[in-house]
Amino acid sequence: MSEVALEGQGDRAVPATRLRPAERAVVGALGACGMALAVNQLFNLQFFAGIVILDNRYLFLLAACFLPAAFLSFPGWRRTRPGVPLADWGLAALAAGAAGWLAWNSDRIVMEGWEYAAPSSAIAVATLLWVLILEALRRGGGMAIFIIVSVLSLYPLVAEHMPGPLAALGAPFEQAAAFHILSLESAFGIPMRAFGELVVGFIVFGIAMIHTGAGNFFNNLAFALVGRWRGGAAQVAVVSSGMQGSITGSVISNVVTSGVVTIPLMKRTGFAPPTASGIESVASTGGVLMPPVMGSTAFVMASFLGIPYAQIAVAAAIPALLFYFCLVVQIDGYAARRRIGTVDPAQIPPVRETLREGWPFILVFAVLIFFLLSQQQEPLAPWYATATLLVINQFMPSRRLGLRALGAFLADAARGLAELVSILLGVGLIVGAFAMTGLAGTLANDLVFMAGDRPLVLLVMGAITSFIFGMGMTVTACYIFLAITLAPALVNAGLDPLAVHLFIMYWGMVSFITPPVALAAFTAASIGKTSPMRTGLEASRLGMAIYIVPFFFVLNPALILHGTWGEVALVVVTALVGIVLIGSALQGYLVGVGAMRGNLQGVLGRALLGLAGLTFALPGGELTGFTHAELLAAAAILALASLLLLRLLGGAVAADAPLRQASP
Repeated sequence: MSEVALEGQGDRAVPATRLRPAERAVVGALGACGMALAVNQLFNLQFFAGIVILDNRYLFLLAACFLPAAFLSFPGWRRTRPGVPLADWGLAALAAGAAGWLAWNSDRIVMEGWEYAAPSSAIAVATLLWVLILEALRRGGGMAIFIIVSVLSLYPLVAEHMPGPLAALGAPFEQAAAFHILSLESAFGIPMRAFGELVVGFIVFGIAMIHTGAGNFFNNLAFALVGRWRGGAAQVAVVSSGMQGSITGSVISNVVTSGVVTIPLMKRTGFAPPTASGIESVASTGGVLMPPVMGSTAFVMASFLGIPYAQIAVAAAIPALLFYFCLVVQIDGYAARRRIGTVDPAQIPPVRETLREGWPFILVFAVLIFFLLSQQQEPLAPWYATATLLVINQFMPSRRLGLRALGAFLADAARGLAELVSILLGVGLIVGAFAMTGLAGTLANDLVFMAGDRPLVLLVMGAITSFIFGMGMTVTACYIFLAITLAPALVNAGLDPLAVHLFIMYWGMVSFITPPVALAAFTAASIGKTSPMRTGLEASRLGMAIYIVPFFFVLNPALILHGTWGEVALVVVTALVGIVLIGSALQGYLVGVGAMRGNLQGVLGRALLGLAGLTFALPGGELTGFTHAELLAAAAILALASLLLLRLLGGAVAADAPLRQASP
């Protein structure tokens, strides 16, 4: 993905005609400066002799690099002509000047406590940067999140006059502006610190992988591994999108880059267009949940929880695999019911040849995992992996990056980082507003009081809230907002902190495949030339695991490896069995039984099968009110009743017709 249809790595597509060559060079130069600054800071290289780069100076300098790139990359209004208008150049210059001025005075900000007693000049610059951050957020994140952040960032001004539980300590405008921009608890707080310490390296790594051919390699590897399976075209989409999504961290760009290959192939095989598009949207959404490199939200989560990112990646592995396993089961059932076979053998590359051509990507992943898990150097791991990749790349003539390709890589990296910086700075304003007023603690206590002694009620409230906010925010923005409002209430109710934060992340992503928003599904529908709403509804069914798996691991953290090995093994096995039954019920096909009929026996058997799967997968414990043994006994009874209806009473029919292959 270099000079193609998308720019940036986030979830908002930007036409590639926006920037002319000279403007792309400026954006690439800003990105190179920002990346060099991050490398200097993280590796302690001391490029700037005699100058100590404090944490706040480092973050101000990052903003001075990437905020201007945001104004140059993302238009403020619809514009058909190429090029950056003069007004955007002016905004970029103001952003660079304001952030640069703060970086120059960063030592005085700390020593003289400007966040509480700033001079008038600092307040003026802080106000200017506040406004510029909001405008960059509007361009990079969309109007919905712009309105939410704008209103909440102004909350301290009216907090004293709010009714009931919304009342909190207030602050005048000058104090709010100083706190928002000059402190390390608001715009330049946890989200931005997570960016400077962790996220920046992983974003650069993902873009480097794409520019050096990782996308083609993952597609070919997926064809080689699962192309011969039943419904192979869709299974290719699952594997390819899962691998690509784990390194790009963007649902929409994953749909576009993978879907242009997989969706037409699925349609040729025999998948209905809404189903083909739905499969791709679900597979692409799950890629952001898949270790070793998850989306930027996971790195922000590590900062919120104060734990190594590697611990989050390990904990997220089993839920992510359950999510994909449910999708694979449904694809197999759909393919069996519709008599859909494998990909044409002529289109399947040999595994050995694919690995021989793409071995550098496997080596690079090994380097990344070594530094992540063995050396526990999360901030440095992606930089080591990126350096390894770029060095190896220069010895591969077919994939070597020339000057033009290197420039495209720098420009794409700058745009991706600029978009994320604008969002993180903006959402940091919400964190600052709650920190300034103390509202977060009040809301947490009120939520616990409303739910009473019923954590399940609080979880359902949290799921609904996460879904609603996920419709108007990016996943990272939604997560940050709920991490400071909802997560404390759930933790205070006795739930595992890491499970709670993963629960919020999962439910914040539900809106990608759930109507009425369903951004991933609607994007895939445009590729599949089918109805967006039908695709969204199909994606909701195919992605059913994303709705239920979070409840499983938050009710029993053994699914995120918080427990003894015996507990982990038990809940994983029961979850797998449950997922098979749920997926089979959703698609109306059970291996060994056949396709379920539409008669009374078939409908009842299908319903009982789904209920049995849910009971199998539901973890036992205090929060559910049942022991593992009780749940397994109930599930076995429901499953036997279902099999009786399907096998013996005519509720299903064997599917044994010959299968089709995709045409080349």
